[in-house]
Amino acid sequence: MPNVLKSDLELWLAVRNDNELAFNELFHRYWSRLYKAAQYKLRDKETSSEVVHDIFLSLWQRRHQLEINNFSGYLLMCIRYQVYTRLKPAKAPVSYQAQMEDNTCALTWNKGEINIQEHELHESLQECVSQLPKRCHEIFHLSRIEHLSNQEIAERLGISKKSVENQITMALKHLRTAFEGAGISIILLDFLLRK
Repeated sequence: MPNVLKSDLELWLAVRNDNELAFNELFHRYWSRLYKAAQYKLRDKETSSEVVHDIFLSLWQRRHQLEINNFSGYLLMCIRYQVYTRLKPAKAPVSYQAQMEDNTCALTWNKGEINIQEHELHESLQECVSQLPKRCHEIFHLSRIEHLSNQEIAERLGISKKSVENQITMALKHLRTAFEGAGISIILLDFLLRK
């Protein structure tokens, strides 16, 4: 591979064709950024390094199955997912607690962590939706945020119901692709959109 700077998409397409040099370029391009993001949340150098290496190992192993259009956005979702997986507290054995205050404290902390995760996921989701083409974004917004039926959207925009369905399908496919590696279902994404 010549010393010409290539876009992430060009490099990823080369990786999908088993080009190790392209993979190394993406690795060096993003390793430090991902490591810093992991270190910021985990506060542990070794675990942060493991997280980033796990992501790149998974990318290499699944290179033939993954279709990534926004490489930096995909890596951002991967790092968040891996960090939250490691931050998730281990399940403690069930035991009787005489003091109710202790239980309340533990529940508040867990709920706070869940709220943070949900908020960051919602932000990533909104960013992903904003990348849709203008008309697709508009139709998706009317469907998922304003809760209009496909027929109502078609009437409002003066287009066929089939066009509305096609645009929503395209938007959902875009979301599935963007969040595929994070193990997030389209049902959860749809739920977060409606909040």
